[in-house]
Amino acid sequence: MKIIQFSDIHAGGPAEDWMGYFDKRWVGVFNYSFRRKFQHDLNKLHTAVDYILAEKPDLAVCTGDLTSTGQPGEFEKVKVILKRIVESDVPLFFVPGNHDFYVYRKRCVNAMKYMVKYLNQGKYDFDRLPVVLEHGGLDFVIINECWPSNLLSSHGWVKPAHSRQVENFCSGEKTRPRVLIGHYPLIEEHPIKRARHRLYGQKTLSQLLKEQRIDLSLCGHVHKPYAKLDEHGRGEICAGSVTRNSCMAKIEYEPNDNIFKYERIMLN
Repeated sequence: MKIIQFSDIHAGGPAEDWMGYFDKRWVGVFNYSFRRKFQHDLNKLHTAVDYILAEKPDLAVCTGDLTSTGQPGEFEKVKVILKRIVESDVPLFFVPGNHDFYVYRKRCVNAMKYMVKYLNQGKYDFDRLPVVLEHGGLDFVIINECWPSNLLSSHGWVKPAHSRQVENFCSGEKTRPRVLIGHYPLIEEHPIKRARHRLYGQKTLSQLLKEQRIDLSLCGHVHKPYAKLDEHGRGEICAGSVTRNSCMAKIEYEPNDNIFKYERIMLN
């Protein structure tokens, strides 16, 4: 089983309607205009898609932040590039990031929900998350951790009901390794320092990972890639930002060895 994971594309642009200057989008538009557009290069996403199609993994995983402010036009920029994967034989699982579910404006929410369903080719809807899908001899637990927050925060939140759903699934007999797909890291080494950027309500999920009732967590949000794994490849992998740091993650699972093998892919 071979997985290629990529994350944090951050396509951006101007406010697409007048309300964009009165809700949180103006913060994201300002951030994109004066910072992100000089850091993130969408050409690198084209290169990533080329790599994925040449590599032909059993699964591609995108762990969120396709956009900068969750606007329809931003999603469309990414859709044009990722449609090559959608139209290929490579299945794709996607969860939104905090920048994808940025505001509660109906047109923005609808665009995000459409992209969730489009990229996974109708295997699940946003409103059904969390879901568990078996693929390639692994159980994938796909969860949304992102909800619009205040102007100065980019934190995530695991709803108690969603936490209980995952815990209930993980309390059953484990017949296959379990891989959690979410946007935020579960392993947080600097919770006070990162109070504005971390995941809250994650205690149960973190404990499931620690007890190896979840074998592997795949996440994004942090733009520098990392892998915090034990000798059997259990733990957490952050793919980093594909458009900023030209990085992706390749994960291979060998059932005979029962080991997850990780490789950092540098596209340049």
